[in-house]
Amino acid sequence: MRPSAPSYLADFDSASAMLRATSNILKNKDFPTLGKSPVLKPVTRSVNLLPQGAREQVYAIGGPMEGQAPSKLDQIDAETLSNWAAQRYPQRRHQAVMIGSSNGALVNLAAAFDIPWLPQTFFTPVRHLTGDNDDPKGAMEFGRRYAPLLLEANPELQLHHMHDASQDRLMVKYMDYFRVKRLTLGKAYEYFLQTHLEPGGTILVVDCQRKWPTTRIGERHVFQHGALGGASEEEFLKGGKRVEAFLERYDSNVRQWDSPEPDSESPEAEWGYEPALTEDIKRFAAQRGYKVKRLVFTEPEDLSPLVADFYREWYRARGMKANRLLVESFILLEPYWALRTGSVPFWMTFNMDPSAEAIEHYLDSHEGYDDINLMLFNNGVEGIGFPQMDRWKRVLERARRRGQLIGVREDLHPRDFGSLGRYHTDLQKKIPARYPLPGPLPLQRLVSFMERKEGQYKVELVAA
Repeated sequence: MRPSAPSYLADFDSASAMLRATSNILKNKDFPTLGKSPVLKPVTRSVNLLPQGAREQVYAIGGPMEGQAPSKLDQIDAETLSNWAAQRYPQRRHQAVMIGSSNGALVNLAAAFDIPWLPQTFFTPVRHLTGDNDDPKGAMEFGRRYAPLLLEANPELQLHHMHDASQDRLMVKYMDYFRVKRLTLGKAYEYFLQTHLEPGGTILVVDCQRKWPTTRIGERHVFQHGALGGASEEEFLKGGKRVEAFLERYDSNVRQWDSPEPDSESPEAEWGYEPALTEDIKRFAAQRGYKVKRLVFTEPEDLSPLVADFYREWYRARGMKANRLLVESFILLEPYWALRTGSVPFWMTFNMDPSAEAIEHYLDSHEGYDDINLMLFNNGVEGIGFPQMDRWKRVLERARRRGQLIGVREDLHPRDFGSLGRYHTDLQKKIPARYPLPGPLPLQRLVSFMERKEGQYKVELVAA
């Protein structure tokens, strides 16, 4: 029987949601309500009926309800997290297994090649009911006080404590973001590789090399002020006009964050890969006769144009028109229905300016699409670098025939929490085309594609 998710694991995080999406498509299943209970759909619909302030408050208290009490951080167990991830997948062998960074474009690669993915990073929300979302130093001291409980109980984990009062403003009011990265495979992942990887198969390390300025608290503990999205590292550290306007708009008592002084750079808490794990993977692979390759890139979205172009070429080889684009957003993705509707998937990291720039650049530099369908994640905050709806409409206007939002009420975005239950049915309703699910591709097909397209993408596939 498949184990339930540990109570201290965040449900609506990139790692856990993308793991559910990947494991579902490997079982030929779709991804409604982010892989969670159908009960979520009427609940999110009801939240949308509330006034804006009440909707934000409901969203804000959802995080600490998932969170772990700080005094109980020693109850978090790395092997329990890894075992839950491994047990999501069907019992069969694969040509390759991916391990490492979270990435939405990667989910679509997994769907094409029937390759499971095991995350290096997990997110545990920690309740901090007396915290201040505009006090990063206070958050850092909270972590300094309680993190030893977690780290002493789990020597195989490294803690990246993240505090982002822009994109995560509602959540960090009541909780802290403790993201942990595995430094070794551990028993659960080693057993999974032995039982799910074909003899002589490939371990594909997903190596996102995005870094962020951090303050080191301990040997395996760093604090990260800010996160990848609309605001820059410099703005989190030193402020600026955009920061001042944002804090004023949210009635903050400050106009610039009193940021801890960074003393190093570390893998970005959510997306970055900690390379210490690679050495353990190589050790294990040498003992068992597996090959090891690294999929290397810097920005999470660097993988998105490659995956979109691969899908478009693959569809055309199958005799399909490949003229329909599905733009995914953070954990709003649907690998099953991308394949069933013949949609070319392009994944955006979030709903902020850099993601808008990523899809705009892709459309500027590629042959046009007849249809463009756009999903947008709703996080409840108009953070620094938040694009207004007019910008997304201009993206949709690039469609030669029809551009439309999928699962998003434009009058409520980014507070349309009903989208979490609506995107799946809306996608099926608005894209009537249907194709059979294809069989899995051999990994050599990706290798050959990247060799032919060498230099065209900011992604490398190299030997470890």
